[in-house]
Amino acid sequence: MPKRPRDLNQLAASLVKDTVDDGSAEPAPETPQTDERVRQNGRLGGLKGGRARAAKLSSEERSEIAKKAAQARWRSHG
Repeated sequence: MPKRPRDLNQLAASLVKDTVDDGSAEPAPETPQTDERVRQNGRLGGLKGGRARAAKLSSEERSEIAKKAAQARWRSHG
């Protein structure tokens, strides 16, 4: 491994060069099948998230969150 430069600008430039210049060709494009699977998994997690979060909050915490949300909505209108 080559010695790193002491100057911060030269060090940053060498790190960027090392990161970008990995010597490999373009990565293969994702297949539509993989893309669809990723999209479905993301949606599934999004559908679970709100219910799971609400289930572990106390009623006082949910109430406080709702009050803050209402205040933010009214703040944007006035």
